[in-house]
Amino acid sequence: MEFVYKLRDQQGKIQEATARADSASVLRARLKARGIDVLEIRERTTSSDMLARLSSSSLADIMQSGLFEFISLKDMVVFSRQFAAMISSGVAMLRTLTIIVEQCPNRKLKRALDDVRLSIESGISLSDALAKHPDIFDKLYVSMVRAGETGGILADVLKRLADFLEYKSKLNQKVRSAMVYPTVVLLIAIGVFWGMLTFILPIFEGLFRNIGGELPAYTQFLISLSQYMRSIWAILFAIAVTVGIFMLKRYYQTPLGRYQIDMFLFNLPMVGEMIGKIAIARFSRTFGTLLRAGVPMLTALDVVKDTAGNAVVADSVQKIYNEVRQGGSLSKPMSRSRVFPAMVTQMVAVGEETGRLDDMLSKVADFYDMEVENAVEALTSLLEPIMVVGIGGIVGSVVVGMYLPIFTVINQLR
Repeated sequence: MEFVYKLRDQQGKIQEATARADSASVLRARLKARGIDVLEIRERTTSSDMLARLSSSSLADIMQSGLFEFISLKDMVVFSRQFAAMISSGVAMLRTLTIIVEQCPNRKLKRALDDVRLSIESGISLSDALAKHPDIFDKLYVSMVRAGETGGILADVLKRLADFLEYKSKLNQKVRSAMVYPTVVLLIAIGVFWGMLTFILPIFEGLFRNIGGELPAYTQFLISLSQYMRSIWAILFAIAVTVGIFMLKRYYQTPLGRYQIDMFLFNLPMVGEMIGKIAIARFSRTFGTLLRAGVPMLTALDVVKDTAGNAVVADSVQKIYNEVRQGGSLSKPMSRSRVFPAMVTQMVAVGEETGRLDDMLSKVADFYDMEVENAVEALTSLLEPIMVVGIGGIVGSVVVGMYLPIFTVINQLR
């Protein structure tokens, strides 16, 4: 909201100025903290102003506001490192946020950080101010910042957050790189198959009619499929597939659907193994980072459960959380879970016994990072020849179907 306020300057003159704040009381507290003598505050926005603003708004204005802008992990890493460097250098928090807001290139993040700065000026803690923007600062980020505030190690925690976000970005990049090649090749194969049946085969269909005689069964099947793909049924099929994908996504958003689909993916050969390694690497890195930042174990387990990214892993972490809350150890419920291998359980047990659980979790994360990288390379090397052979088989099957009638006619002539 925008307000107009009257103030008395050092010469005793009354002046007017404008400012934006959540409420008049927040603005008054902020100005009072700056030593400004406020005489009156009133809201500037009126109904005529609102109508004029709505009538002059456009799509360009919405785009410039950053409403549809995406905040990447790189933006969060840069912000965390800048924040940590300036806080550790002794710069005041409000001044640090003001400087970062002025030079932030991402408009959506800039707007959120400006709101965080205003909240801190009104007396709210940094962690609570960040928690007001859960779409940008998730539960893990807020919990680590709150632990850093409590322990007086905010700069160190922000550095660890930046390191963790960099690790997360690299892990996501590894997974995406494994999926880019097969996805692109699959789309090309579908496009080639559709193009040959839609544009090339109809040309040969007229030739086959002129030749006469009975067509081979395989060629007749391809012609029927080509006619189907050029009819209204193909459009209806595409609509049905789109609706099916939409319904599957809606079902995946339910707890039961998410668990069943994640369990299905977890049991797939090779793919399930890679998903398990990614889950263990993410769990170990996240859990170890939280413990090293001073977050209590139960709070850390609750955060890890929410940021697991897999319902099967989240269910296992929930069972571990319930036993630890009742006074049990961490390694025993982990040993009964199908998600965590024996090596991980034993290293966690050693970490509990020696009091170096965060170090052990970091070593587990480093090991499974290498395992994920090897699994990605193995999967990519296996998919490459399969995709090449698949494209060749698709094109070859259509070509054979087109030339079978010609071979039949030649044999009849002989």
